[in-house]
Amino acid sequence: MFLKQYYLGCLAHASYLIADEASGTAIVVDPQRDIQQYIDDANRLGVQIRHVFLTHFHADFLAGHLELRDRCGADIRLGSQAQAEYKFIPMKDGDTLDFPGLRLQILETPGHTIESISILVFDLQKSHDKPYAVLTGDTLFIGDVGRPDLRASLGWTAEELGAHLYDSLHDKLLPLPDETLVYPAHGAGSLCGKNISSDTVSTLGDQRRFNYALQPMTREQFIRIVAADQPDAPAYFTYDAILNTRERPTLEKSLQQVLQPVELDEVLAMGDAGAQLLDVRDATEYAKGHIAGSINIGLGGQYATWAGTVLDTARPIVIIAEPGREEEAALRLGRIGFDNVKGYLRDGMEALTERPDLVWSTERVSAPMLAEELASPNPPLVVDIRAPREWNASHLSDSINLPLTQLQQRIHEIPRNRRIAVHCAGGYRSSIAASILNQYGITNLIELAGGITAWEAAKFPVVTS
Repeated sequence: MFLKQYYLGCLAHASYLIADEASGTAIVVDPQRDIQQYIDDANRLGVQIRHVFLTHFHADFLAGHLELRDRCGADIRLGSQAQAEYKFIPMKDGDTLDFPGLRLQILETPGHTIESISILVFDLQKSHDKPYAVLTGDTLFIGDVGRPDLRASLGWTAEELGAHLYDSLHDKLLPLPDETLVYPAHGAGSLCGKNISSDTVSTLGDQRRFNYALQPMTREQFIRIVAADQPDAPAYFTYDAILNTRERPTLEKSLQQVLQPVELDEVLAMGDAGAQLLDVRDATEYAKGHIAGSINIGLGGQYATWAGTVLDTARPIVIIAEPGREEEAALRLGRIGFDNVKGYLRDGMEALTERPDLVWSTERVSAPMLAEELASPNPPLVVDIRAPREWNASHLSDSINLPLTQLQQRIHEIPRNRRIAVHCAGGYRSSIAASILNQYGITNLIELAGGITAWEAAKFPVVTS
């Protein structure tokens, strides 16, 4: 038996290839949409990818099940409660796939979603009775459990799914042996949980001891604790969850259509017609000069998650990138199903060399410079766009907390008659925020370079709860 985890840091997503070399069969679980790495590893092992499982309809990324079906002929297997447009094999509790050295057994574990399953992996050379590992999808994370509140728009309440989750954990997963390895679908940074560890594998025994959600409590206490203080879910989560149930073009076909160079005049015309001009350069470079009206989401951070949070799925996108990075930008958008890309600006910002009238800049200031402005007779209003939990831990005096996830919906709370100083933790999110504020005509603003990290490093005071 062979089991490999693939971890995609920018989406905090884990997928898996499991192989039975004796039968020449491979199974992929929760694949990302760009599937070449699974095919390459299967070829090296001398096995064929014949099955692809989704533990549930993921909300934070578009899975690669259709890509593996079309490229490899793999059959798609989902939990028995799943409903989808494409052909799939429903798997109910206790169903197995059996091979000479490997057995997979299904546990139906609803809670995060109603169709969620977990997959027991038996290495038959070691034991026919004790599972080697369990792939838990978003039912059980390392340090956390899947949030039960993401299906509200699809007809399920957090209380209903929370009750299912409690039963799934206590009736299906907790009875497993302590030494069973736990392999989840997400790690730290994922918005599918609130307390997920940076570890990507653990044992059930360790989770039994240290995971707050697995401690002894009533079903009602569990639902209340697990549903509380969850991070804001981006709007694209529902979009992706639905798209994962549908027949759709594969990533390969999409990239063939979107990777087209576009001349500057056409880019400007598309922007005037409502296209989103997405500048994917580093925040420092964006601040030095960018096309007026563009939005900055740098490739160096959680690019796909923030793109899904602040971009509109219905409006076309034009990419502005350093030459040579356009494909990466489009690919990473494709991982979350944002295929409405109409091309990229030919030559990037070099295309504007003769058009300085179209280039704006963002004033980025150091911590001492901001402190000096705050001590002036007319200080700027400090807008902290971090999450509430971050703001509660420490923040600048007299600042207001307006999380980036809510900024566009609450833009009316930003005064138009006052200078604005925007910051986050380190400068990545504040650049996104500054570009959004500019789109709404709020241009009398400064951005704190290095965020609150730089402010605290300079020994300036903060308010702590």
